[in-house]
Amino acid sequence: MNKQITRRKFLGAAGAAALASAVGSTATAADNKPVKILGIACSPRKGMTTAKAVQTALDAAKAVNPRIEVELIDLGGLNIAGHSAKPPADDFDAILPKLKDPAFGGLIIGSPSYFRGISSLCKAFIERCAPLREPRTLADKPVGVVALGSFRNGGQELVIEQIQTAMLCFGMIPVGGNSPAYQGATVLSTKDDSGDELGLDTAKKLGARVAEVALRLAAKGV
Repeated sequence: MNKQITRRKFLGAAGAAALASAVGSTATAADNKPVKILGIACSPRKGMTTAKAVQTALDAAKAVNPRIEVELIDLGGLNIAGHSAKPPADDFDAILPKLKDPAFGGLIIGSPSYFRGISSLCKAFIERCAPLREPRTLADKPVGVVALGSFRNGGQELVIEQIQTAMLCFGMIPVGGNSPAYQGATVLSTKDDSGDELGLDTAKKLGARVAEVALRLAAKGV
């Protein structure tokens, strides 16, 4: 009888070890998968301050972990119409597959403040993401916002709120940075090459935070 009990315990322990090994292998494989953060620069001025500020956030995101991959999509100069029942074939067609990529882990959206609101290009981009609401492709992914204004209180916080509110419609998780970027990145832009060190620091903190949240969610299989 003692031998039988011992054998039973042995087989149970062996089975548990095998299961733990299998789970560990799966977790390790998941931990090695890339997590991609897309940066969308929604200024009509290609390659200018909005694109540079979003790139600053992406660089900070990439520095968080080797698994993080980043890509800047500069909408400046692109032809993107707003929402309609039958959207036309335009430059958004090349962007949509990037948002459907299985490696997609989060978004950083940048917009200048025009009349204390988001740019029309930003609005068009968000509207054209409508096909991603069902199925909920963007749901449970972090989204951070980089807002630029011509002076320190030039509507940046309003731009952040508008974008965050819109992305809640997709089930995304709004993410801010650490102090002083609690709500998001707020950059002062008076020249094509922004010398706003404080604002660019908020972009760095936002980018790092988006990456951290994206990695945690990826670890949970979200």
